[in-house]
Formats: sequence, C-alpha cells, structure tokens
Amino acid sequence: MAVDGEVRKLQNKWRTGSSWPKRLEWLEISGIRGWTGQRVDFDFPVVALVGENGSGKSTVLQAIAAAYRSSVKKNERYASDFFPDTPFEKISGASIRFSYREGGGSQVKSVRKPTDRWRGNPQRPERSIEYVDLSRIQPISARVGYAKLIKAGVTEGTYEAFDKNRLDRLANIIGKQYAGAGIFLTSADAKRLIPVLTINKTRYSGFHQGVGEIAVAELLAHDYQKYGIVLVDEVETSLHPRAQRRLIRDLCRVAREKELQIVVTTHSPYILAELPPEGRIYIIDGIGGKNIVTGVSPDFAMTRMDEEHHPECDIYVEDNRAAILISEIVFSFEKELLPRVKIIPYGSASVGNALGLMAHQNRFPRPSLVYLDGDQSPSTGCIVIPGDDAPERIVFSDLQASGWPDVSTRIGRGASETIDFLNKAMTLSDHHDWVREAADKLIIGGDVLWQALCASWAQKCATDPIKSIIAVPIKETLEKLT
Repeated sequence: MAVDGEVRKLQNKWRTGSSWPKRLEWLEISGIRGWTGQRVDFDFPVVALVGENGSGKSTVLQAIAAAYRSSVKKNERYASDFFPDTPFEKISGASIRFSYREGGGSQVKSVRKPTDRWRGNPQRPERSIEYVDLSRIQPISARVGYAKLIKAGVTEGTYEAFDKNRLDRLANIIGKQYAGAGIFLTSADAKRLIPVLTINKTRYSGFHQGVGEIAVAELLAHDYQKYGIVLVDEVETSLHPRAQRRLIRDLCRVAREKELQIVVTTHSPYILAELPPEGRIYIIDGIGGKNIVTGVSPDFAMTRMDEEHHPECDIYVEDNRAAILISEIVFSFEKELLPRVKIIPYGSASVGNALGLMAHQNRFPRPSLVYLDGDQSPSTGCIVIPGDDAPERIVFSDLQASGWPDVSTRIGRGASETIDFLNKAMTLSDHHDWVREAADKLIIGGDVLWQALCASWAQKCATDPIKSIIAVPIKETLEKLT
C-alpha cells in the first residue's frame, strides 16, 4: 500500500536527522513480566507495537512512562505505579535500561529494583509525557464517580471548546460534521471531565456518545507539548477501519509539527498498514522468551495472531508473490504437504534475516522455516529460493524461453494476446511491475496471473533439484513431527 502523504512528510523530516532533539532511542526491560533484557529500538517517530495478548506491549509503554520524569507534575509516574508488589508476586532484580538523546548527545540510564525498592528515579531525564491507557474506552456512565454528575440540580460548569483545528480533526477522523465540541465540567465535580459534541444544533454529552467518539474527542483534547512523548494503549479500540487510518495519519501530522515521539499498541492491520516498516514492531513470545522483530508486514502480524488455520509448520516468505511461488512448488512436488503448513509473508529481507536467526535458535513456538528471495545473500537459518534472482525474473524468463506453456489456458485468454502482453511487460525496467502490467492488459487480477505463471513454471520448467531445495526441508520438518 502506498504511504499516505502525512506519513511521507513525517519520514522526510525524520530522515534529515536535524529534528527531534529529545528522543528515546532504545529500551531494555529485565525481570518484569517475562522480559529478560530484550531491547526495543525506536527508529521512527510513530511506532506501533503489535503482538498477541500478554506478549508485553503494554509493559513497553509503561516502562517508557517510568523512564522519564514528567515536566507536568500531575502526569508524574513511577515504575512502582506500573509494576507494584502484590500479595501474589514480588518484583526484585528488575531494571528498565534506556538510551535517550537530548541535543547532540546520547546517554544511557536505568531505573532498577535490585531488592525491595526502585532506584534511579531522581536521575531520570525530564520530558513531557502523555500516557493514555484503556480507561478512555469506558463509557462515561460506567466510570467511577460519574453517576453523581447526572443527579438533579447539577448544572454545567466551565469548559474548554475545541478550536477550528481540533474540530476539523475530530470531523475528519470520525467522518461526521460537528458544529462544536468541547470538554466540560459540572457544578458537581471540579475534576471529572465530559466531552460534549454538537451536530445539527443538537448537543450530545459523553453520556450519549459512542465509545469511539469519546475516545477520539478525549485524545484530541490533550495539549501535547513540543518534543514530548505520547503513549497510547490499543489505539484502534472502538474505531472502524477508516477512522483508524485517519487517526494514525492525524497522529503522524502532529508528531511532525511538534516533533513528538508517539508509541502505540495495536492489533489492527489498518494501523500497521499506515506506517512504514521501521514503525512496526512485533513482539513474539517464543520458546526462548520474547523476541523483537522490527519491520514486519501487516500480513505477518495478522497471520501470527489468527489461528483460524491450524498448521503444523510455519513458512515465512518475503511477500505474497513468494508465497504463491512456494505454494505452487510444494504442490508440484507433493501436494499433500501444502494443507499442513501456513505460508506467511513477512515484509523486507531484513525481517527475514531476523526470523531466520530465530528459527536457527529454535525460538519459535512451533516448527518454522524462513525463505529469502533468490536475489538475497545467504543468511543464518534462511533458505534462499534458487535462481540467484528475484522470483519474477526467474519465472518470466524461464517461461518465455519455453514459449509460455499452458499460461493462456490457465487464465482463459487467447494464446497470442497472452504471449504478446507478457513479452511486452518484460521490457519494463522494474520487474515488480511485470505482473501488474500484463494483468491489466489481460483484464485479470495480478494474483490470478501470477499463480498461473508459477503453476506453469513449477510443472514445466522447474527441475527436481530446484523443487527439492524448497520442498524437502518442509517435508523433513513435517516428518519429524509424525
């Protein structure tokens, strides 16, 4: 998916290296909720943490909040607030170690609890912190102390109206036109705030709004300070997909204008799809503990978290085209293997290298194999697809040399037009465009054409040794299980 304009502007400003004088560079957590010193790097101003429930996403947000002293006293939080001793567990030997930049230099500090109390709080760097937890998604009527606000005799109190900028942002994210909005107090309480919206001259308080509207209105009400850090747990909760996309774009714009760092947790493919690879971090709870993988694709994240299919072995490949190619090779080699595996696109080759190392160290919860495209260098734990070139170049070139056998029959198009459009597509300099160009001319889907090409190649061009390089590791892995 193409990067949105707001995200692209944020990328361009970040890459200059001359902005964001305050930034958190990395964080290591030990002795807390299963963390044993794993490091999380923050290489983009807006970062989404993704992973299954209990993988440690919220722990990262809380550790960040505990690493800084807040420049606003009411927002001050400590590690003991997030990681307390309870009647059920005692925390000791814990540490939150981090690297931060202020001005031109980086420093490493830590907050730690060697035995009975946390140390290092006075030495923490100061920064504006906004920590937005899941309390925002509670209906107003269910929040503690809000019932008294609707008793007889209670009247409106002071309020802070949204300016035009905030009102336009709210309208854009939710997809409604608001005549007004603001955060109100009542005569019954000087602290408990209520969002009030106006549509077509009709006012709706938080007692009568949807949870999504409440969540966005309260999020926009925050006055984020320049160079601050914003932490949002489950940022997509209660929002429909369009609103999720618009919200993350809005946050990217604010991050660019105020040079903020924003870290969110999510389970949403729509949030992930809006961010570049460096803004997506997957936390995997494996056999050997937690593993941090940066740059995952939305497909990888969603497949990892969805158990509708119950495979015996996971096969990781670079993208959907590699997935189709591997599927057709395995089907041609021994089709009974295919239903027993799940093929997962992971994104960039750097992610594949990281996954390969995990596979080599047996850190996945179930058997896993990692494949790199043929134009990548060998890497530990990875199997390189044969051919020493990108899959498109291998498949197209071999089929062209063989006269495009069976391709027209597979896609239901005339032989002459199929061959003509495929040959013309190969004249484009970028091989990534070949499938799309030919598919558009043949008026079929790109995946439909690519699958036909891969099936023909696997049956007519690929030799048994080539198929074996791909399929034999899968077969041997499955045989070990039985």
